[in-house]
Amino acid sequence: MSRNTGYIWHEQYAWHDTGTHAGVFPSGGYIQPLANFESPESKARMAGLIEVSGMINNLTRIPATPVTDEDLLRVHTQRHVDSIRSQSDATGGDAGDGFSPFGRGAFELAKLAAGGTLAAAEAVLAGKVDNAYALVRPPGHHAEPDEGRGYCLFANVPITIESLRARGLVERVAIFDYDVHHGNGAQKIYWEDPNVLTISVHQDRLFPLDSGMADERGGGAGFGTNINVPLPAGSGDGAYWKVVDEVAIPAITAFKPDLIIVSSGFDPSAYDPLGRMSVTSEGFRGMAERLVSLAEDVCGGKIVFSHEGGYSPVHVPFCGIAVLEALSDTRTDVQDPVNFSVGDSPTRELYPWQDEIIAHSAELAKALGMVITDPAPQ
Repeated sequence: MSRNTGYIWHEQYAWHDTGTHAGVFPSGGYIQPLANFESPESKARMAGLIEVSGMINNLTRIPATPVTDEDLLRVHTQRHVDSIRSQSDATGGDAGDGFSPFGRGAFELAKLAAGGTLAAAEAVLAGKVDNAYALVRPPGHHAEPDEGRGYCLFANVPITIESLRARGLVERVAIFDYDVHHGNGAQKIYWEDPNVLTISVHQDRLFPLDSGMADERGGGAGFGTNINVPLPAGSGDGAYWKVVDEVAIPAITAFKPDLIIVSSGFDPSAYDPLGRMSVTSEGFRGMAERLVSLAEDVCGGKIVFSHEGGYSPVHVPFCGIAVLEALSDTRTDVQDPVNFSVGDSPTRELYPWQDEIIAHSAELAKALGMVITDPAPQ
């Protein structure tokens, strides 16, 4: 039986301008102008495949509206909001780390991106759809309260959570982040918050270099509610599925959230230029199927996917279709052409050196259940 899956995409998400960098490096000297890795291509091509394949007919379109300044300020400092606004009103600038360029008008586009994730969550909580995918840009999972990082201006998922909590629509939320880079933004924002569970599976010390280790577990009242799974480079479908089965499912089941939000980055793809993982489109499908089933068990199916990274214009659309098929429980006739080279790759398997890391994080998931049952001071 198919599900009613909500879908967010706004053409202006493709208008977010990240300049003519050569990958991550500003052009000039011996660096020939090209494009930033974080360009419109992968997201716009995913939106295009959703339409051309007929997948759009299986989805319920949800309009995106910008968040307010009040929404931003529940998560970000006034200084950061003012910095993005003033640069955006002029000629553009950088979100804060020197590697997150944006053009004129980015402030409004970033508010629209956060608003897309919020609209998706509101539709799910109101029962208008069963679940939802917000194909938004710019991404958000690296943005911290006082600084944008890693192409992210504002923290789309935390902004959504805080807006919902301010109105009493949710109390407890679980974030599962499978982007290839560590979800440092949510970790920092919710470090001491016992009512938001953050789980990040990522390539070990890829970005940021100094965060995402397994011993980072939260602080104060939030101790135990931050779980990292730093996988070694080369990990594929088997490793990611095991993380969901052995870490995410036990932790989220124990946590009993009102809503699950997935930070959906397709840069663990075997074809991504910024990661060195080996996940296939079927790998992403398998994660989505498990997470949707988990949501049905713990929070009435209330789950929202918010798009993050993924920098292969060729492969991201096929990974995205696979996830949307899993969310909606429907199928298109789309076949992933990349599978001819990676579909039977040995990198899809789970290996002992990967399993050792997962086992350690699985122990942290079990410990979370004990913390919730007996919340002794830490």
